[in-house]
Amino acid sequence: MMAAITAAECGASVTLLEPNERLGKKLNITGKGRCNVTNFAALEELLAHIAKNGRFLYSAFSRFDGHDTMAFFEKLGVPLKVERGNRVFPVSDRSFDVSGALERRMRALGVRWLRDRAVSLIIHDERVVGAAGEKEEYSADAVVVATGGISYPATGSTGDGYRMAREAGHTIVEPTASLVPLVSDDPACPAMQGLALKNVQLTVRNQKKKVVFEDFGELLFTHFGLSGPLILSASAHMRDFTKNQYVLSIDLKPALDEKKLEARILRDMEERKNQNFTALLGGLVPHSMVPVLAERCGVSGDTKIHSVTREQRRRLESVLKQFEISVSGTRPVAEAIVTSGGIKTGEVNPNTMESKCVKGLYFAGEVLDTDAYTGGFNLQIAWATGRAAGEAAAKAENE
Repeated sequence: MMAAITAAECGASVTLLEPNERLGKKLNITGKGRCNVTNFAALEELLAHIAKNGRFLYSAFSRFDGHDTMAFFEKLGVPLKVERGNRVFPVSDRSFDVSGALERRMRALGVRWLRDRAVSLIIHDERVVGAAGEKEEYSADAVVVATGGISYPATGSTGDGYRMAREAGHTIVEPTASLVPLVSDDPACPAMQGLALKNVQLTVRNQKKKVVFEDFGELLFTHFGLSGPLILSASAHMRDFTKNQYVLSIDLKPALDEKKLEARILRDMEERKNQNFTALLGGLVPHSMVPVLAERCGVSGDTKIHSVTREQRRRLESVLKQFEISVSGTRPVAEAIVTSGGIKTGEVNPNTMESKCVKGLYFAGEVLDTDAYTGGFNLQIAWATGRAAGEAAAKAENE
């Protein structure tokens, strides 16, 4: 939609092919239906939050950054607000306001929207001359492929863009999941299934003990492993599970340093010295975590608190500050918010998003091999690359 609007604003005659019954189906589910439109960060910070091929986006972001995105949508009548971490949302907290504004702008510009699924590109003499849909063929002086990745296939992201790009001579970097729940073989996860932990500190280390991610927030234990905002963010930093091994360390008491935690536990032990060990744990962690914590401390739940040794208490303090879970991989890419991988960026002009293999062919958004962390950065990639592709495609049509 951004590419179509931009091309139309530049004077091009634009047709948008959309297989879904309505426009913006994937956009409407972003940010839990609130739509994290962009991030209000400056250019260098935007680029710092790109997980892969950030330098490729330098030109597009230089010309259309988060501030430009905000101005664009507010001009379309969508009031915006900036929240924690410079995340930008509609004041209404309704993603439909964002997709609706784009649709109205397209109609005002005379963009022709046809419900059809593009299945192949029509190329003659190394130049694109149109696209073939399931219903008919469409001639064109320029074609922008903005079909997304392969995450959330029910929204139309079924990998068609990868196939069409490959047929046009492009290299496709194997798509993998990013911003996705994590899988663990640790029996603690299903034992605590459904437990959400808020205000915890998460640290992720690789097999070399190097910290690859650290943040504060909320996570959720599931039957397969872990999910929740912290986990989705962490997953973008965890690459290639065939080569790397990761361990999550959860600080259950981040507000207390080791001395304060020790004092708190000693006080609780004194007050409950004739009660069972589970009573002590119940005052420290949620109910479903109590048996898991007791097992990790190596203390039977019915042990009297006055019988708990100093070594066992120390173990409890250690587990509360470093509750570790080994991770074996991610959930399937279809469950990911974002696809990592796609069209090799070295085969695309970073200034125009034009293919280096086929004249008049442009790419935008998630179909490219670039992705970002959470916080509105992935949508900013869509807006900026869509803008660049739309401008360049319009010039190609007008030449």
